[in-house]
Amino acid sequence: MANVVLEFKASAGDSEPQSRPVLIIGQHTNLQQVSWSQIKGKLQPVVSKEIWQAALSALNPNPTDSCPLYLNHAAVASLPSRVSRHNSPSSAHFVSRLVRSCLPGGNNRCIVMVCERSDVFASSCAIARAFPIFSRRSTSSRRAEKKHVTVEFVIIGQDNNSLDAAELECLSNAADGVRLAARIVDTPCNEMNTDHFLDEIKAVGTELGITPVIIRGEELKQRGFGGIYGVGKAAEHPPALAILSHTPDGATQTIAWVGKGIVYDTGGLSIKGKTTMPGMKRDCGGAAAILGAFKATIKQGFKDNLHAVFCLAENAVGPIATRPDDIHTLYSGKTVEINNTDAEGRLVLSDGVVYASKDLSADIILDMATLTGAQGISTGKYHAAVMTNSEQWEVACVRAGRSSGDLAHPLVYCPELHFSEFTSAMADMKNSVADRENAQSSCAGLFIGSHLGFDWPGVWVHVDIASPVHAGERATGFGVALLMALFGQASDDSMLNQVSPLGAPTNMAEDQMERDCKRRRLV
Repeated sequence: MANVVLEFKASAGDSEPQSRPVLIIGQHTNLQQVSWSQIKGKLQPVVSKEIWQAALSALNPNPTDSCPLYLNHAAVASLPSRVSRHNSPSSAHFVSRLVRSCLPGGNNRCIVMVCERSDVFASSCAIARAFPIFSRRSTSSRRAEKKHVTVEFVIIGQDNNSLDAAELECLSNAADGVRLAARIVDTPCNEMNTDHFLDEIKAVGTELGITPVIIRGEELKQRGFGGIYGVGKAAEHPPALAILSHTPDGATQTIAWVGKGIVYDTGGLSIKGKTTMPGMKRDCGGAAAILGAFKATIKQGFKDNLHAVFCLAENAVGPIATRPDDIHTLYSGKTVEINNTDAEGRLVLSDGVVYASKDLSADIILDMATLTGAQGISTGKYHAAVMTNSEQWEVACVRAGRSSGDLAHPLVYCPELHFSEFTSAMADMKNSVADRENAQSSCAGLFIGSHLGFDWPGVWVHVDIASPVHAGERATGFGVALLMALFGQASDDSMLNQVSPLGAPTNMAEDQMERDCKRRRLV
């Protein structure tokens, strides 16, 4: 998988399965609408029309099914016939699973994805997740040759024209963003410390013609970033705040994406146990997703100001590590009594969102983080947990999740009931809740929002991706597709416009979304 080159084409061309193994995948009803003439060039001579039709008749998805067409060279796989309202119509998670389990082996392979045009974006990102890049297996390092997987979409429905070059470029950039995010999350801290992560940010900046702003080490302390500095000061590689900024002419609003980039989380002095610490290389998943999404989004053209803010630190143990009972002053000017050094993500993000508001004058701030283990309990392994001060944007996040395949579901937003969990006799607040059975994920998000202020007039969105960031031992690149879809109306790209749930790019949070909210309340 690590050496796979993934390519999207309007037509993959004809080739018999022995030369180029093929997987054909789609919902059963969509597969039945495909004419033999559309696929025969990829199956003949070893698969006849009769074998193809017999295979379709044999499929009985519950929720999925597959059938070999010719030895281990050709197969057809069926997605669920129906999905619930909280799933993506594209069945993106099942697409990834079927590609991983059913795609025949070989150095040159083909995937034919049969779907409606509205599901193309989510399906392409789902396919990308099946091909992770990072590997340190000795056998893979000895293989110099690249394996090629060509993806062709057969569009079903009224708008069934072939994908044009611009649409294919969008799919390619989105897939690259997903795989970039997954690679960073998969990479262990001995190869992805804060130095290395900054190198990744600089590389993206170089490709886009952007020079990042970097505030690092003791400068963080001098400038008042007590959250980021306090979390990362004990590590060998110093913490950093890094910013990539896209500021085009004619921009009408300013958007900031703020990512939690804890490259490793030991828990600090409130140290994790031997069973809960493995996997904490993934605690940079929010920052990784924002980097992948920023790269893809800017490549597709973005009309408004967009800043990617990376809060980078390693939560390490050492002589100068933050102690429970220490009190830190964050960039907001508010003081925080540390009662749990393992509640560090909210500290670095609080500095990040306030920087986005004060220094970048952002109108819309979205933070993304692997913030709480409780997220998996609240919304599960597949749905990110979303909290926001805007009902319109709450609805938009859910809809963007369905259209992108990066599913999302709301958390309770009720600061007047929950924020008292952080009450401190010594400081403005503590950093961890008094009652761990009282909406933990919501409270963690509220901590971040409190540093902006609950009366802040802009739009604030918090996205907790702790569980969806990985599936088993592999990263998913979760968050890239969600961000691209959510802000797609500010893009120059027609495909991103199509999957975006928001209205006109100059007024993304107002009339259209309000109408949608009213409509949902009537259903």
